[in-house]
This record gives sequence, structure tokens and C-alpha cells, in this order.
Amino acid sequence: MRITIDEDRCRGHGVCCTVSPEVFDIGDDGYAVTEQPDVPREFQQAARTAAMSCPERAISCH
Repeated sequence: MRITIDEDRCRGHGVCCTVSPEVFDIGDDGYAVTEQPDVPREFQQAARTAAMSCPERAISCH
């Protein structure tokens, strides 16, 4: 599974980091980033939950 973050939609709430800290982090600019856009199988469910929890719907899972 691959994730993408829509930088225009992200507002830096940090919900994704709380739900899936193995996949998401907050960058120096205060917005969500990921170091591993190709999510390992063991973190895929948490990444999906983070995407569904994003108040701005800025995260997509493919």
C-alpha cells in the first residue's frame, strides 16, 4: 500500500501522527510528512485508520 499526503489540504492537526506514529510525523513546517510512502504490511491498518481520521481528508491510501 502506498500513501500520499495532499499538502494543500493538510492543516497540521497531527491526528495521523497520534494514530500511526510509525508512518507519519510532523515536518519542520508543522505539517504531516511520511518517511515511508510504501507502508509495510504491519502498519497498513494503522495508516488506513489515520487517513480516515484526518479531519481535512488530506491522506490517501492506494
